Amino acid sequence: MNFYPLIFVHGFNGWGGGEGINGVLPYWGATTGDLMSYLRREGFEAYSASVGPVSSAWDRACELYAQLTGSTVDYGEAHSRKFGHRRFGRTYTKPLCGGWGEEDKDGNIRKIHLIGHSFGGNTIRLLVHLLANGCQEERDASGEDVSPLFTGGKENLVASVTTICTPHNSSSIYKFVKATRLFDITLVMTALYTGAAGRSFLNGRMVDFHLEQFGLSDTPGQKDADRYLRSVRTFLKNSKDTCENDLLPENILEFNSKVKTAGSIYYFSFPFDSTKKGRITGLTMPLAKSNPIIVPLGFWIAHQRQFTNEKTGQVYDDEWRPNDLLCNTVSEKYPLGEEHADFDGKGVPAKGIWNVMPVQTGDHGTAIGLFANKEKTRAFYLETAQMLRGLE
Repeated sequence: MNFYPLIFVHGFNGWGGGEGINGVLPYWGATTGDLMSYLRREGFEAYSASVGPVSSAWDRACELYAQLTGSTVDYGEAHSRKFGHRRFGRTYTKPLCGGWGEEDKDGNIRKIHLIGHSFGGNTIRLLVHLLANGCQEERDASGEDVSPLFTGGKENLVASVTTICTPHNSSSIYKFVKATRLFDITLVMTALYTGAAGRSFLNGRMVDFHLEQFGLSDTPGQKDADRYLRSVRTFLKNSKDTCENDLLPENILEFNSKVKTAGSIYYFSFPFDSTKKGRITGLTMPLAKSNPIIVPLGFWIAHQRQFTNEKTGQVYDDEWRPNDLLCNTVSEKYPLGEEHADFDGKGVPAKGIWNVMPVQTGDHGTAIGLFANKEKTRAFYLETAQMLRGLE
């Protein structure tokens, strides 16, 4: 048994517990109520981190590390030079949770449990990879000025990694997004909107865009954004350093080739499915209780013809039809090619491999309590927290 803190990391276009919008609609819990408050009442130390809602997994991992340690965000000399943005971001004056990495009177290190929803799962996977292995390119570029995140040797600071609805192998929805130019439109709209709202009273109060490295938004409490059009051009020019780009199949494949499990850490994945195969028609259809706003996307995923990705060779066949209306269920189980085993939450899970939990019924939003049943949502997270506490 352990009493390590639970660190929750949001997905694409999400927000953390310290943002104003969270008081209106908490990311973790959504319409069922704030899950952090609930878990704390149940005796768990739980925190909701805030990282760039549209930023790349790399930038988000660097921001998460700075929050956890109470330090200045360092995106790395090599990475920042490559993508043409500032190396250093904001400074966190105190850590998200105190005592991380410190030893108690018995010599035991205070670790953390990392829990990520959607792209938050990719973020925490990369953070753990950097903690364990560091980054040689950053060590070479920065020398003695390198961030501790890139020096490695910190695998023992994390007890477990839990991903929920995470597109470990991208989503076949990418074909629809690319064909309709939604990928390009989203990037442009993100730049235009963030460039305006990110230097308004909203930034740091209601929402936090975390794009000051591009000069696109102000650092909360400061006025340090670049000129509007200049910052928009900078962001679009370096748009490969974004969540949208990271989620393309060919980039996820490269990510998975580098980011592997750490042998001393527990890995769990919770896949979700919001579809059902008809007994008579044999068609895979979204469930009636699914979020109507994204049902069309789930319908498209379930009914697209079999095809092969021209860049990765991945075949999207019948196995890829079940989905949570945004991501294929099979993609949420584990990174393809990595060691894994089915796990029902009972018995002893294995370290260093993916313990794949039973498929949950619900859509991408149901997983965090959006238009969901309050009792079921809270029971799911309480059972997960209890499972993590029971780890050795």
